[in-house]
Amino acid sequence: MGIVRILLVDDHPLIREGLRKVLALEPNLEVVGEAGDGAEAVAKARECLPDLVLMDINMPRTDGIQAIRQLKQLMPRVKIIALTVAVDERAPEVIKAGVAGYLLKDISADNLLAAVATVTGGGTVIAPEVMEKISHMMTRLQEQQLLQQLTRRERDILGMVAQGLTNREIGERLFISEKTVKNHLTHLFKKIGVEDRTQAALFAVRMGLTEEPNS
Repeated sequence: MGIVRILLVDDHPLIREGLRKVLALEPNLEVVGEAGDGAEAVAKARECLPDLVLMDINMPRTDGIQAIRQLKQLMPRVKIIALTVAVDERAPEVIKAGVAGYLLKDISADNLLAAVATVTGGGTVIAPEVMEKISHMMTRLQEQQLLQQLTRRERDILGMVAQGLTNREIGERLFISEKTVKNHLTHLFKKIGVEDRTQAALFAVRMGLTEEPNS
């Protein structure tokens, strides 16, 4: 394999220096740029065209998740490994943003180099601790937080979607326009993290929202 061009992104210079020293242990790894926040990372990526980005998640201005999304749009083929001190409630967003790796910053030098090799070779590396945390968080989000985000009207509409009603039929039942129903659906789809009516209906069934609305 040829030289792998790497961009380091972290708001702490000492972290970047530590990563640089570890990466220098492998002759085929070349650090071609550094950035202290997500906005700078996107700008630097345009300049140095990296093959791989090591991205801190929590940074000022444009954070890591936003930067990852922007980089994947700008450079779809770039590989990104997310680095974090601790996994927080945004972990599922990190995965969905398109990273090829998600690691804790306390990873050993050997394991980091192995992860870089795996990712640049086309593989994916997610730390076991991260996977476990994400699994627990996704379950909790589905059972508690996602449902709580919905208004009463949104719950009623979601239940009707699960019953197979069309937007027009939902509007007739609730005495609102079909356009208003569509707007509600757009908002609630975003809230519960689904992309279509089928996924929304499945969510509604899991959450017990298929009862007839009381009002």
